[in-house]
Amino acid sequence: MRIARIASPSGAVHAVPDGERWQPVSDPFAAFASGAAPVPLGAPVDSPVFLAPVDPRVVVGIAQPAHPGGPVGAWLKSPRTVVASGAEVALRRDAGRPVIEGEVAVVIGRSTAGLTPENAASYVLGVTAVNDVSSPDCSDPRNFEVKGGAGYTPLGPWIETAIDLDEVDLAVRVDGVEHVRTGTHELPAPVADCLAYVAHWIELGPGDVVMTGAPRSAFPVEQGALVEIEVAGALLRTRFR
Repeated sequence: MRIARIASPSGAVHAVPDGERWQPVSDPFAAFASGAAPVPLGAPVDSPVFLAPVDPRVVVGIAQPAHPGGPVGAWLKSPRTVVASGAEVALRRDAGRPVIEGEVAVVIGRSTAGLTPENAASYVLGVTAVNDVSSPDCSDPRNFEVKGGAGYTPLGPWIETAIDLDEVDLAVRVDGVEHVRTGTHELPAPVADCLAYVAHWIELGPGDVVMTGAPRSAFPVEQGALVEIEVAGALLRTRFR
């Protein structure tokens, strides 16, 4: 199932595809917690305005190990940097050379209390595409300055729920040229292990996002570039200026 978040006169609502239209639905996180599907609400929308698919309270970045079996690390990124697919993002010129990082974003479906590597998938609503924009040549071990630009976390356009965490495809294109085709199967640390590491230290909740790392999907970007990141059929487009 694809779950988007769209604009409406009453504010943001979630929606699922209905042919060429999008059907507003009830809270998908409440439905996930109860083991049910979200229910339709109102009439389908013909030409929706897509927002970022979630409004997270916490965004976690995973520092993948240099080799399989190595230690996983993590850091926090401001949720205020999250923007929707299609947004234009201004590149900072005061934090080093800008780099885009195409990643699989895991959307948490419920409180991660009790999450382990063995049951991690049961805490995940789905995945979407994320662009973790950075300036990695800047000396900043805290990842505060290098990842703090306005709009530096494009996310979306929707959540795909029908996934296997070990087999989520990822592709990155810049100005129409494909630079990499990879997926979670190539990550040094499995996604379930990454989620268990994070959950050991902090409790995540519905709508929070874990970015799973970019060992092969980070590329320098210039002003004017159009970056497309595709994750499980979700195509995230960002123009940089």
